[in-house]
Amino acid sequence: MSVVFTYLIPILSSTIYMATPLIFAAVGGAFSVRGGVMALGLESMLMSGAFCGVVGSYYSNSAFVGLICAILGGMLIALFHGILCIRYRVNQVISGVGLNLLATAVTTLLMQVIWGNKGTSEMVASIDTQLGGPIPIVNVQSVNFIVMILMVAVGWVVLFKTCYGLRLRMVGENPKAANAKGLRVHGLKYSGVLICGALAGYGGAFLSLDQLNMFVRGMTAGRGYIAVAIAILGRYNPVYIVPCALLFGFCDAVQIYLQGQGIPPQLIQMLPYVATLFVLAFGVRHIKPPEGVGKHETD
Repeated sequence: MSVVFTYLIPILSSTIYMATPLIFAAVGGAFSVRGGVMALGLESMLMSGAFCGVVGSYYSNSAFVGLICAILGGMLIALFHGILCIRYRVNQVISGVGLNLLATAVTTLLMQVIWGNKGTSEMVASIDTQLGGPIPIVNVQSVNFIVMILMVAVGWVVLFKTCYGLRLRMVGENPKAANAKGLRVHGLKYSGVLICGALAGYGGAFLSLDQLNMFVRGMTAGRGYIAVAIAILGRYNPVYIVPCALLFGFCDAVQIYLQGQGIPPQLIQMLPYVATLFVLAFGVRHIKPPEGVGKHETD
């Protein structure tokens, strides 16, 4: 039993901790895709959330203000993505990848302007409220763990048990038919994208205000792309997304645990990304996105 608590419990705890921002982003991606807009811009929304969260916390000395700024930062990038894809009908892959590159460049520039450093920001007020309890796995989780559970439950109810969710899914499946029924196709698409940005921004805040208490250049490290794979593997369903995210979180936790064990660090750090490649290559063959993804009401 002591061996289990020595090795397994820390890894399981880290698994949940590493999976939390992925769950936020992937559930957000599910809302976007269910509304017919691809979520390849998740990386930029995560990074914008992480950066804006630190800036808000830095100037206000309040982690709560930083969290609000992170959500707004993610929504701002999502709005840009929505305008490009919905209003101007830009190719959604190009828009998502372009915003990912833009976010990296802009955050690096603003770090130089604000802190005079292109690598890291200064330390800021963090979300450090800890949950107490008899279960060791829970003891190390921040309050965001509870927020994540509530978010998954509410996300599932909204998508599958409300009129709004039904209309959003109808727009994602067939925007032309939804328009013929009198639904506000553009408004529903924008709402799905903005929800995606808000949740991804929260996930970014978790990275910068909970894990590190600062912003580091490129700190998202491809998590946005991993979240896209998780959303696909989870069939764009918040409940199914959770175990998929835990799988990737486990790979991340294992690679952290194995560091310093005599294994080349480059090989260890590849684990989450290798898992992503395997999932995309073999795990999503029979998973189809909504039929209306990338389509418009006039197509």
